[in-house]
Amino acid sequence: MEFTIKSGSPEKQRSACVVVGVFDNRKLSLSAELIDRASNGYISEIIRRGDMEGKLGATLLLHNVRGTLADRVLLVGLGKERDFRDREFRQAIRNAVKLLNETGSYEAVIYLTEEKVKRREVAWRVEHAVVVAMDAVYRFEQMKSEPAEVRRPLRKLTLSVPQRSDLAAGEAAAARGLAISHGVDFTKDLGNLPGNVCTPRYLAERAQELGKEFPTIKVTVLERPQIEELGMGSFLSVTNGSVEPPRFIVLEYDQSPRKQKPIVLVGKGITFDSGGISIKPATDMDHMKFDMCGAGSVLGTFRAIAEIGPKLSLVGLIPTCENMPSGSATRPGDIVKSMSGQTIEILNTDAEGRLILADALTYAERYEPEAVIDLATLTGAMVVALGHVACGVFSSSDTLARALLAAGDDAFDRGWQMPLWEDYQEGLASNFADFANVGTRAGGSITAACFLSRFTRKYDWAHLDIAGIAWTEGKEKGATGRPVPLLTTWILGRESSA
Repeated sequence: MEFTIKSGSPEKQRSACVVVGVFDNRKLSLSAELIDRASNGYISEIIRRGDMEGKLGATLLLHNVRGTLADRVLLVGLGKERDFRDREFRQAIRNAVKLLNETGSYEAVIYLTEEKVKRREVAWRVEHAVVVAMDAVYRFEQMKSEPAEVRRPLRKLTLSVPQRSDLAAGEAAAARGLAISHGVDFTKDLGNLPGNVCTPRYLAERAQELGKEFPTIKVTVLERPQIEELGMGSFLSVTNGSVEPPRFIVLEYDQSPRKQKPIVLVGKGITFDSGGISIKPATDMDHMKFDMCGAGSVLGTFRAIAEIGPKLSLVGLIPTCENMPSGSATRPGDIVKSMSGQTIEILNTDAEGRLILADALTYAERYEPEAVIDLATLTGAMVVALGHVACGVFSSSDTLARALLAAGDDAFDRGWQMPLWEDYQEGLASNFADFANVGTRAGGSITAACFLSRFTRKYDWAHLDIAGIAWTEGKEKGATGRPVPLLTTWILGRESSA
């Protein structure tokens, strides 16, 4: 979709549709008032009749409104004016764009970006309007023999800003929002593909294609012999039951003018997780194609960053394989040696994500990083704790955790900090190895993070457990592309603070 930024009066816009807001209790926004005056009170008349109350997300499409140059005027409910914040703004944009895409308005001018949102400037409103609009029109139909046809789909949105002095900031924000959206869509596409298509080999190929599209990204793919040579016994123990060979993908983006220490992103890339010998219940096992969403988010973040082009250094590490049961699969009770030299008793083969991340986190040491963030659909316990709203944030550095939480708030891709106290480490005790890969069910997401922390002693580190946010279920089932917005916002903030 194409986005442009404009400043001007709504009644003078020659467009397929002009979108304006109405607050609860039938209060017109400023842009709606301007159209009302131009139409000799037609909007007020509609409101008085009760056709539009202003409830959040409500929509009313009007045709041939006198005094205006647009073919249509779309009224969008904004809810209570005093409560018009991030969530309400995004919902209003989403509902407007969905209706526009379904009613043949191939282009429109949106004035909702002029509405004041508490604590948010024009640039924030424009960026989020772009991200939400792109999300609203996203469709995954690559695997369908006959994709659904959208009649005259929405192709162009003009976002209005209050003053001409806001145009430059608005254009920069739109470009940033579009880059984030491209990264989100890239991540969604990978997550939505089935496990028989999106294999470790396929992930590696998509990473290499990304490197060709953006020459600022250098991509290196290690295969099993090289992984063995590195001594990644923990990673390799997970792939033993599968006929699909593993890959270790390394992405490097270095545009730092002073050769600063890099930020390292590590993404869990289990392209299908059966649980291995500790096999999962059959119900909803199809969701386990999403177990590579951490890896997908690393790739999506790299795509967004490469499009924006900040002056910093970024590394991505993706261990990717399948977790399958077979005669050669790792057994419960087996002991493996990690790249760090620490030994692990595998009590549950379904706690495999931490095993592949462990060696990737050790590999990250060679970069002497400024900070390392791993992201993984790691534990069902995280879904129980936080549901599908926020990801869990665990960190060895409170400063790093606060920065990530702030970026998540700014991106409306929120996280919540979880404890990482030493007391929880006791749950990983083993009689036979240095430690076990699981503790008891109590505090399962915390002991999983504690396991990872044992491989991160040499740098500042944070772990994002994205099990509850990486995909949605039910009618809208599919990958979300989170936490690409959080990560991109945080990384760009690192550039500005450098």
